[in-house]
Amino acid sequence: MPKLTVLPHPECAPAGVLIEASPGTSICDALLEHGVEIEHACGKVGACTTCHVIVREGFGSLDEAGDAEEDMLDRAWGVERHSRLSCQAIVAEADLSVEIPRYSLNHAKENG
Repeated sequence: MPKLTVLPHPECAPAGVLIEASPGTSICDALLEHGVEIEHACGKVGACTTCHVIVREGFGSLDEAGDAEEDMLDRAWGVERHSRLSCQAIVAEADLSVEIPRYSLNHAKENG
């Protein structure tokens, strides 16, 4: 099973996290299943940018982003060449390393 390394993030993963992710699972779902509370304000349908991640290793193993995802990423904070919406990026067989940006455009973060 591929390993998913989450680089340290002050709120979601202060010390970083190493998890096993099932192929065919979105990065977002894999993170949530292992206690990494990444934001996903739109309910994981690719209609916001709150689950934006930067794939530091393993980017080439992911399917290409579709036009709708690319359009949403144009609105995200801190976008880089290897940015993806974690709800749309599906884990394949390769190990991944992801960084959750420090900020998102979610102005009304809710708990619960």
